[in-house]
Amino acid sequence: MEVMHCSKVDNFKKAMSMAANAVLSGADILVLPEVFTTGFCYERISHMAEEAPFPTLDKLIEFSKTNKCAVIGSIIEMQTQKAVPTYYNLGFCVEHGKLVGIHRKCHLFKKEQNYFSAGNSIHPIFLEKYGVCIGLEICYELRFPEISRKLALEGADILITIAQFPYPRNNVWKTLALARSIENQIPHIACNIVGSSPSLSFFGGSLIIDASGNILAEADEMESIIIHAIDLEKTTNVRSEITVFADRREDLYK
Repeated sequence: MEVMHCSKVDNFKKAMSMAANAVLSGADILVLPEVFTTGFCYERISHMAEEAPFPTLDKLIEFSKTNKCAVIGSIIEMQTQKAVPTYYNLGFCVEHGKLVGIHRKCHLFKKEQNYFSAGNSIHPIFLEKYGVCIGLEICYELRFPEISRKLALEGADILITIAQFPYPRNNVWKTLALARSIENQIPHIACNIVGSSPSLSFFGGSLIIDASGNILAEADEMESIIIHAIDLEKTTNVRSEITVFADRREDLYK
């Protein structure tokens, strides 16, 4: 989707419309792009950010309960201690009526470091209703292979990347998304925005990739919904055929 800069109400309304259409088309796990309600609205960050229990997540929790689905994305979080605010890029996963996990972006890109604090935890999120683990990473974190490998080693069944990757890095985006899937032999859902912000333009290019690194569905630079079934049995087959994990030499990696 295109994320309109600082337009929280409009962005949420559009996201929910697209989410409803995805559910009608058979989607179970819905992935929204990075900070999908606001964009990087630094100039109004105190107004755009949300404190727990997060009004946006409350609405998504209700949506997921009504539609019996999971929804994944990120919002700007604010924590306040002694009247001093701290902001995070808060990745979330809600499923069938409750918040089942979060991931605060740990690797901040350039200007983000002036506004956000970094998270300090990287672990998979378990989806109870579907019986699968999600490995969630946010945008710049796609460039760090250690993250997806850690998530895979800890049992992630599906890697999910939510992003605001801009032009001219479209080849970088696609190459890294494929590499993270291939090297970890894991399905990968990579969701990027389209449109523009005050300083950048975005190419979209969202992808659904299987455990062999085959592209199952791919978006262009227009707003769209892509849907594809993910066969988790293929992960087992791929890993038994090419035994990357069994052949690792952890003694050499320290």
